[in-house]
Amino acid sequence: MMHAQPRLREPEYWIGAHGGVSASYVLFNPAQDYMSPITEACVLGGNGGLTFRYAGHKYCAFQMEVNYQHRGWAVGSESGTKTRHSLHYVEVPIFMHLNFGSDLCRWIFNLGPQIGYCVADEKKSITKPFDWGLAAGTGFYLRSKHAGVYELEIRFDYSFGGVYPTNVTDKYHMASPMDLSINLGWWMPIKKVDSGNLKVERNKKKAEKARQQALKEEEKRHKELEIEYQIR
Repeated sequence: MMHAQPRLREPEYWIGAHGGVSASYVLFNPAQDYMSPITEACVLGGNGGLTFRYAGHKYCAFQMEVNYQHRGWAVGSESGTKTRHSLHYVEVPIFMHLNFGSDLCRWIFNLGPQIGYCVADEKKSITKPFDWGLAAGTGFYLRSKHAGVYELEIRFDYSFGGVYPTNVTDKYHMASPMDLSINLGWWMPIKKVDSGNLKVERNKKKAEKARQQALKEEEKRHKELEIEYQIR
């Protein structure tokens, strides 16, 4: 299968940064008291992070990120007031990155697991700070000539860990955060490594170029000798 992939002649190493806005929600089962519909119970926040990408093939790559993510949920009360639970996570997703299209504009797709840890809980309301789940994103990127690559992505994250214990004897059977985000990213290449085969190929091209140059010089010399002989 790997040999069927169009391997890059030079592996590519990229670093980048991204940021955007997100809408997050925690899916409770059973629902919390006065839990509003998802359109009202979601929490708007921001996210951002640093990224690294290694590409050894034309259409697929390995991508790793270190991100900040604002999550949470909101509940109402008898008086009609709304209480927002804000959570702040540091997350590390690891993606299989796919891209298709032209050199200038390409469609992208990211899929992979992620782990995270809640570093700040404004209401001290959760009991499980560690998080793990699955993330998927899609979008496109535009490659500039000298200023790197600009990327727009829509991403969905779903947590399997939960913010509360979800054993049979616990209050909740499900307490899974999920969020939808829109992010703008920027990438720059940091290193290109020549493979051994590429070096051999370049040496062959240099030798062939030198041989062609020598043939031209020899042909030129023969023509000069012919002209000199005709003059005599």
